[in-house]
Amino acid sequence: MNIRSITGFLALTDPIPGSALHGLPNWRRAARAEFAQAGLPIQTARVATQPISKIVPRDLTRFARDLEAACKHNGIDYASLGAVQADDARAPLDLIAEIPAAVKATENVFASAQIASREHGINLRAVSAAARAIRAIADASADGFGNLRFAALANCAPHSPFFPAAYHDGRAPAFALATEGAPLALDAFDRAHNLDEARANLIGAVERAAQAMAYVANDLAGGFAFRFAGIDFSLAPYPDAAHSIGAALEKLTGAAFGEHGTLFAAAFVTDCLRRANFLRTGFSGLMLPVLEDSKLAARTAHYSLDSLLLYSTVCGTGLGHYPAAG
Repeated sequence: MNIRSITGFLALTDPIPGSALHGLPNWRRAARAEFAQAGLPIQTARVATQPISKIVPRDLTRFARDLEAACKHNGIDYASLGAVQADDARAPLDLIAEIPAAVKATENVFASAQIASREHGINLRAVSAAARAIRAIADASADGFGNLRFAALANCAPHSPFFPAAYHDGRAPAFALATEGAPLALDAFDRAHNLDEARANLIGAVERAAQAMAYVANDLAGGFAFRFAGIDFSLAPYPDAAHSIGAALEKLTGAAFGEHGTLFAAAFVTDCLRRANFLRTGFSGLMLPVLEDSKLAARTAHYSLDSLLLYSTVCGTGLGHYPAAG
């Protein structure tokens, strides 16, 4: 199993001070070395800011470019402009309108907008603003792929290490781990003879992996001025057969993804992840990104957009990396 990302969370200002990211190269090198020694290679190192609606940059595109340059200089692969907090109906929406230009002007900068929360409900004005941003980003990038770097969020708390949802709470620096955990589910279900074994195998695999990651992470936190915020154990896939969450669900049901039993499998995996005991942050659930999973991509004749929306009702995530026509 790989660690998809180690994500640092920093409170920044506009302009970005020259020293703001200077401690990150040593932190990144130490993290890569210590996790690799534990058999948990890190794929990417990332940074996320507090909500840009708290920073209020004078020019969001310039701020995004400056952040990207600072990250490249300090060996950080990707950066996230912290989510615009637009769930409150009173929130100004100007920054959402500026996001498409910032995405177009950069290569490795992500952004998001929080359009709904338990506290404030759904802000329909923010929903419309986010939809306009998605449309503008699609029109400005080849095949709409710029939207891999933007998301509309609902009820997402700080310190999710996955992008584009990542943002900081604005307090002391922190970091979190995003897993590429689909292989654990594939192995757990391959070894199971019944549902009880499948459940025990997956929960046990998640808890053992989380314990190994937390041991290294706590040691890393002790050596640097970062708080360990936890692990997002979403079972993220990679586009090959050995890292496919779609293949894992098919092992569980004995049927092609999208056929009868898929809804049950989505609920079953979600339940396993909720039962597992570890320091969690972010979503920590089942993700079904069609463009990132070879099996999901191969099975598109077996399901529709409506099917994916149905599965999302029992696993808690919305749709991402879904190809749209027109």
